[in-house]
This record gives sequence, structure tokens and C-alpha cells, in this order.
Amino acid sequence: MNINSLIATAQALVAPGKGLLAMDESTGTCNARFAALGIPETVEARRAYRELLVTTPGLGEGISGAILFDETIRQRTAVGVPFVEILQQAGIMPGIKVDVGAHELAGFPGEQVTEGLDDLRARLAEYAGLGARFAKWRAVLAIGTDRPSRACIEANAHALARYAALCQAAGLVPIVEPEVLLTGPHSLAQCAAVTEDVLHEVFAQLRTQGVALEGMLLKPSMVLAGNECPKQPTTSHVADATLASLLRTVPAAVPGVAFLSGGQSPEQATRHLAAMHERRGRLPWALTFSFGRALHQPALEAWGSQPANVAAAQQALLSRVASNRAAVGVGEAAAAHA
Repeated sequence: MNINSLIATAQALVAPGKGLLAMDESTGTCNARFAALGIPETVEARRAYRELLVTTPGLGEGISGAILFDETIRQRTAVGVPFVEILQQAGIMPGIKVDVGAHELAGFPGEQVTEGLDDLRARLAEYAGLGARFAKWRAVLAIGTDRPSRACIEANAHALARYAALCQAAGLVPIVEPEVLLTGPHSLAQCAAVTEDVLHEVFAQLRTQGVALEGMLLKPSMVLAGNECPKQPTTSHVADATLASLLRTVPAAVPGVAFLSGGQSPEQATRHLAAMHERRGRLPWALTFSFGRALHQPALEAWGSQPANVAAAQQALLSRVASNRAAVGVGEAAAAHA
């Protein structure tokens, strides 16, 4: 492990005015999004869409890294140029999702644990050879009656920590993603309490596994009321609650926090990000975005699998990137134009 290289990569990923593009949907998830828009669910359609994203002119001005899926990191443009090479030429670091999905947690019906540790060491070495500079592992925790259980929190935190240690040993910066799901009737206060419990355990496990905090990034969900909660908080309340929870749990040694959008609309995620960044003066770590659907869903809708729509789709992507870039620079501009 070269700690100086890990630190440099982590800091570059959260450089001022930049965020991450999460284009790491699994084949099933990508196909489901295509199906909803009547787009063919084929390898070629997925390749063409991802080519549209990575070849967007000027993307590197607001994107520091792109999280890829196993299929994507091996794909090429129509003329045979590897996507990884296209990203590198644009000044965007390639990354890779390495978990193999969440599965039922034995003994705890309705709860899940993310798997993929068994052959991870070999896969990380391969991905590094393909050009990856960082990796991502997502854990999912749902709020409900007596949920998440202690067993669920500890199992997912342990897996995240083992993944992170293996990443650093392979020379890759780990992005640690404990997502507290938006679904349900829970209140903002309930989400804050669960978020803090989860993050306390995650960082305890990271410490136990010897992970260098300076060479990793955190990708948390924002603190939000559930989508079925009758009383939805204001943008300011979300920003204050999220930052309060992070300040109680995230060590100052972590270089940056890159939020996931977690089912929010593109505009909502940007407004919340902007409101948090307005309060950035008291934060010990960089604050940015690592959005998937909230960045490129408008591009997917504009494209619709039609070659004639590529330029319009790329412009839709750049528009969302610009709004989020403003959100981590000048919050007022982002709030006005989200």
C-alpha cells in the first residue's frame, strides 16, 4: 500500500468544484431503466448509452471520477477506443463497483447484507490492471420496526471495512457507501438516529481493519424523512440534520464526503447539496456529490436510443453537472438553477 498515492487520489476525487459520476448500474438495473423508456435491453444499447456519457465534451470540468460496472470497464467506443482511455484523456479517473449485490441476511428476514468478499482480492488486482484508480461498495439498510437490527448494521459495517482494507492493499481508494434507504414512513429524526448508529459502527470497523482514513472517501445518504412520511422536512432542515449527523460520526481525517442521491429527484438532490455547502465553513472534510440517476437520468430520457439525440442527451448531462458543480461552489446559483 502506497499511502501517499492513495491520499493524492482521494483528494483529487473531491477537488473543488468537482464530483463523481456513478454509472455503475448492474445489467438488471440498467435494463429496467431502459425498459421504462422503451429502449432495447441489449448489450449494444447499454454500450451506446455509456459511450454517450463518457464522450460528453467538457465532462471533466465538473467530474473527477466515474464509477463503472464490470461490463462497462471492459467496453469500447464504436471505433474501438476503451472507455477507460476516453475517461483518462478527459482527466476523469476510472473507478469500479466491486460488490455483487445485497442478499438476505440469514436469520433476519427482510434485512440484507452486501456480498462479494470471497474473490475480491483477485478482482481488485484485475481492475487495477484495467486502469481503475478507486472502487465502490454499497451497503443498504432499511428503516422499519426494530430495523435495522444490530446484526444488520454490524454485518454490513464489517463487510465495508474488509472491502476497504483489501482496496488499499491493492492500491485503490475505497469509496465506502452505507446507504440508509429513503423508502418508508420514518421521520427525519429517525433517519438521523439510524444514520449515526450506522456511521459509528462503520468507522469502528474501519479502525479495527486498519484502514487509513486519509486514503478513503465516504459516500453516505443524506438524512431524509421517508418517502411515505406525511411531514416532509424543508431543504434547510435536511441540510442541518445531515451535517449534524456527519459531524458527530465522521473523523476529520477523511478527505471527503460524496453524497449519493438515493432516489431523490435530480433537482431535489442538488438543492439539498447546495444548502449543505452553504454551511461548509465548519466542515473538516470536502463535501461533494456522487450521483447516478440524479445526474444522467435526464440524459437517458433525452437520448431514447436515437443516434440523432446524442448531442441533446449530452447537453442534458452537462446541465445537471453544471448545477451540481455550482452546488459545491456557489450554493445560491445552484438553488436558483437546479
